[in-house]
Amino acid sequence: MGARPFSVLVLCTGNSARSVLGEAILAQLGGGRIVSHSAGSKPKGVPHPAALRLLARKGIDTARFRSKSWNEFTGPDAPPIDLAITVCGNAAGEACPVFMGAPLKAHWGLPDPADETGGEAAEDAAFAQTWDWLEMRTQALLALPFETMDRAELTRELARIGQMEGAA
Repeated sequence: MGARPFSVLVLCTGNSARSVLGEAILAQLGGGRIVSHSAGSKPKGVPHPAALRLLARKGIDTARFRSKSWNEFTGPDAPPIDLAITVCGNAAGEACPVFMGAPLKAHWGLPDPADETGGEAAEDAAFAQTWDWLEMRTQALLALPFETMDRAELTRELARIGQMEGAA
């Protein structure tokens, strides 16, 4: 793989909730091993307010997070992507985008916390739960020697991680 960090693109449809949280967690916990990005097939244009509130509560600068199209990661000037992780809940009938650019793909489906309609406190609780599930998956990924694993073995481990608690 060389000297550069492992590059992960977290994908969802709207790039406003789960994928933004995934990008933040991978960046925070990745400790230089991982460079993270997020995008959506149909970006909403802005991150969900509850996602931004949660990032702020975690002490993470929200300025760098924006809702963007995955097209930013397909052109000749796009950063290299080693792994594309989808976080849509296809158990809920959500259409998950299929990204053509990355050598490795994984599905870490989770329910959409943006579907919570019980007011700000309920929204915040749903986003906090999503954070915990994504953090658990990220820690499982970071426990692996993914830089040196062969593709088939890493693909199996990524699938196992995707089945952890909260899978949708």
